[in-house]
Amino acid sequence: MKDGISRRAVLGGGAAAAVIIGTPLLMRADTLDYRPAVAGRPAPNRSPFGRDSTAEDVTAGMDLAGKTALVTGCNSGLGLETMRVLAMRGAHVIGAARTAKKAKDACDSVEGKTTPLVVELTDLPGIVAAADQVAALDSPIDMLILNAGIMALPELRLANGVEMQFAVNHVGHFLLANRLLEQVIAADAGRVVVVSSGAHRWAPDEGIQFDNLDGADGYDPWQAYGQSKVANGLFSRELARRLGATRATSNSLHPGVIPTNLSRHLPPRDIDTNDPRYKTIPQGTATQCYVATSPDLARVTGYYFSDCNPAEASDHMQNDEMAARLWAVSEELVADYL
Repeated sequence: MKDGISRRAVLGGGAAAAVIIGTPLLMRADTLDYRPAVAGRPAPNRSPFGRDSTAEDVTAGMDLAGKTALVTGCNSGLGLETMRVLAMRGAHVIGAARTAKKAKDACDSVEGKTTPLVVELTDLPGIVAAADQVAALDSPIDMLILNAGIMALPELRLANGVEMQFAVNHVGHFLLANRLLEQVIAADAGRVVVVSSGAHRWAPDEGIQFDNLDGADGYDPWQAYGQSKVANGLFSRELARRLGATRATSNSLHPGVIPTNLSRHLPPRDIDTNDPRYKTIPQGTATQCYVATSPDLARVTGYYFSDCNPAEASDHMQNDEMAARLWAVSEELVADYL
């Protein structure tokens, strides 16, 4: 294994998605004010891309032949466009979806080299089986793009003992990423790209309600979604710290406000695609493709991006103590499967 570090070493290293109109305006980061997750790593520079850039724009001229990407939620929306563009640029894309049919249909719909994979993020044994299938390919993972998610379930639902949005958006991805870490580290410059959201600012005042992960003491759909998005950012930040001795990186992002299947639980009146704040799917996919591929981010790790540039995250998303606690709690939740 390159860099002399394994998945187990990372595990033992110490203590999604688009949103509807109403998200607070995001501030682009003054990187001097952003607390780096890993000392000594470079801060991201401003890119020439922005809100209206598309995934094709940010990858123009790239040759990703010989690279392997894994994209969760590949069957629609941002995941499908991410897979299409990366495959178009020459990457082998492992497209993960909840069912074999969805994964195969999505992979068959794009040109280039793709491999379908079943990943149901509430099925912990299934995640282990999927990771084993990927390991059997005996190929490093250059880009692990954790894109799948659910949003604003109107009623409380549980999966594996915790609230469903937290289970799908965070816990399932936490397990999948940890099972695949050795292959990410084996790449020349493996990248973990976590799709968070500007809605992380809608999280409870505590950031993560560790004593109410099952929602038994109260459930609000948007707070629960915000909590899961804080968890995405904190996971990425703590992972960046644990990968600090390797060439691998981890960053999170806000894709923008995009009409996708993520908003299927919202009433139609809440979705106005004529609102100028909405992005198209190609525009919404740009930031995750930029973070996954840009040569300018080769050593950048532990940051949060929006509109293909560093963005300001909430204090909760930069809380290293909370990140370490979340990692420990997440390990407990999936201990039988790591």
